[in-house]
Amino acid sequence: RMPVSVPAADRRQRASAAFSLSFLSLVFSITAFSSSYWCEGTRKVAKPFCTGQSKGEHCIRFNSPDANSSNAVQYIWETGDDKFIDRKFHAGIWYSCEEILNEEGEKCRSFISLTPAADRGVLWLSIVAELLYIILLLTGAILMSVEMCYYSTVIDGLKINAFSAVVTVLAGLLGMVAHMMYTTVFQMTVNLGPEDWRPHTWDYGWSYCLAWASFACCMAAAVTTINKYTKTILEFKHKRKMLERSLKNKYKFPDH
Repeated sequence: RMPVSVPAADRRQRASAAFSLSFLSLVFSITAFSSSYWCEGTRKVAKPFCTGQSKGEHCIRFNSPDANSSNAVQYIWETGDDKFIDRKFHAGIWYSCEEILNEEGEKCRSFISLTPAADRGVLWLSIVAELLYIILLLTGAILMSVEMCYYSTVIDGLKINAFSAVVTVLAGLLGMVAHMMYTTVFQMTVNLGPEDWRPHTWDYGWSYCLAWASFACCMAAAVTTINKYTKTILEFKHKRKMLERSLKNKYKFPDH
């Protein structure tokens, strides 16, 4: 086997950049997967009647102690939408939580139970794809760390580099599919989910943005790894040609 000297500092720098991006992608994906802020919004719910010493804008107060008086009926009729209040909620892959009126804390429900029965299969596929995405990201990060600490021949380093590139690209594709499937399931749940859950307004939250940031870091790590592999191969071929040319010149010299 012919030893080839590739600039070690440059090779380590590229390997370090790829590992950093892969590790960042792994942290982002685990954080997003375990959180419940993929989507945030509000639900319009009716205000409860004020009881006891309840005050404020979160309940309906009567002007008369007699609940059946005409004044009370007139009060509710005239306020219209004022008898409704926006209750904040946030949902993730696992849970959907919403605030409790007139109290502190939140009430959480399983998001899987809220999903329409026809779409639960897609949600489970999304969960499995997310788990595989995290596993492949972890595998790629381990391979990249091994490559950084592996100071043997260039050929062995190239083998590890090629395998980590394939694993990282596959992880990125799985992550993209998983995020898109969850987006589809959430939109179907908004339209066909339970009446007591459907949001009035909603938007994507920080976990959703973090999940796509993880995908972006994963693909950047894959591109960096492939670029490192290609550049090392080109350096290998270039030095091989230079060595062959020098050997030809050396053995041709005595003939002259």
